[in-house]
Amino acid sequence: MNKKNLFKVMAVALMAAVTVACQDDRKADKNIPASAGNTSQLIAYVEIDTIMNQYDFCKQMKTSLEQKGNNIDAALKSQQQNLEAAARNFQSKLQNNGFSSQKEAENQQAALQRQQEQLMASQQRLTAEFQSETAKFQEALLDSIQHFLASYNKDKKYAFILTKQLGDNLLYADNAYDITEDVVAGLNKAYRPDAKPAAKKEEKKEEKADSTAKK
Repeated sequence: MNKKNLFKVMAVALMAAVTVACQDDRKADKNIPASAGNTSQLIAYVEIDTIMNQYDFCKQMKTSLEQKGNNIDAALKSQQQNLEAAARNFQSKLQNNGFSSQKEAENQQAALQRQQEQLMASQQRLTAEFQSETAKFQEALLDSIQHFLASYNKDKKYAFILTKQLGDNLLYADNAYDITEDVVAGLNKAYRPDAKPAAKKEEKKEEKADSTAKK
């Protein structure tokens, strides 16, 4: 599992969740920094990296997905090693006339082919399960952020809430517009780990899949 690419995808999902548009008639709130300027187009931003590192759900997500990726890698590696050992054994017997008949050799060769096909099927299945789990986490992440910002912005009256990340198009932003601390605090306050039973069920499913793959 390519975890670096996975977490980049998670960050992109975050960026999609954070951008918020508002009604044209929103007015300024007394809590908005005076430097915000035109009150009909108030803008704020959040640091994506900070949310990824400090939002408890994101931290739990990264840990869970990393463990699942490691489990899949280990299961597939074990199957690959078993296949390689069987192939070496077949080659050794073939070279040393270890088969009692050509039929026996053909049967073992066919068994090797089936074993290789099973490995490929396991790789496709486990990868699909991992991608499905990642998509579920992303959906839950998007939902939690969008719901929080919808509630948060009822009082703040921002026209847009943008994302800021190293390397993106936003090269400079005044700290007066930074609401990251408020957003992280609000998300963590609302986060309830026990309200995520689906993740625990998926972990049991993954363990069962790993056990089956190793057989």
